[in-house]
Formats: sequence, structure tokens, C-alpha cells
Amino acid sequence: MAREVSAGGAQCSAPACGQVGLAPATHEFLKALASPTRQRIMLLFADGAELSVNEVAEKAGVGQSAASQQLDLLRRGGIVTSRRDGKSVIYRADKGRSAAALADLQSYLQNCC
Repeated sequence: MAREVSAGGAQCSAPACGQVGLAPATHEFLKALASPTRQRIMLLFADGAELSVNEVAEKAGVGQSAASQQLDLLRRGGIVTSRRDGKSVIYRADKGRSAAALADLQSYLQNCC
């Protein structure tokens, strides 16, 4: 038996609603935020901070290799962006892509629940 869901105020059966799941970028966003270590790293980027891998490693209390791996996952998840500055790679929060993923998630939750 299909579960009844509301889509735009009308009742319909979930398979017949034509409801689309989360966007792939939103899945990556959620996966990137799933780790407590990555959540802790994200707090380092408050107030527009820009940090190198070494700075993240030092402030987060992780090794440089681990910081690099975690930042790569955050970048793929659209949560941080990076730019090259000489030999260093500088990271900062990507507020635009994070906002888009959050809007997609909010829309999904409003339609499904």
C-alpha cells in the first residue's frame, strides 16, 4: 500500500507523485557533514576565515595528511572551496553551495514529511 504524501497541498501516492529525491550535490553535502572531525574543521571557517591545510591541521589537532583528506571531502561536498596561493592551497567556506544544498534538503523534507 502506497503511503499518502502531500505535494503542493494535494494528496497523492508516493510513487505517483513524481517526487524527485535529493540532488546528487545535496547527497555529497550530507556525506561531507557526517563526520564529527569535518564538522569540527568547518567551525574553523567561521566569519569568512581562509586557512591552509597546515593551519587546519594545527587548529583541528589532526595530522596534515588527515586534514588534507578531510578538506578534500568537504570540497567535494560543496562545503569549502579552494584556491592556490603560490605553493599553498587556501580553503574557505562555500556559503553559496552550502545554501543551495540546504534549500534542496529543506524542500525535500517539506515534501516528504
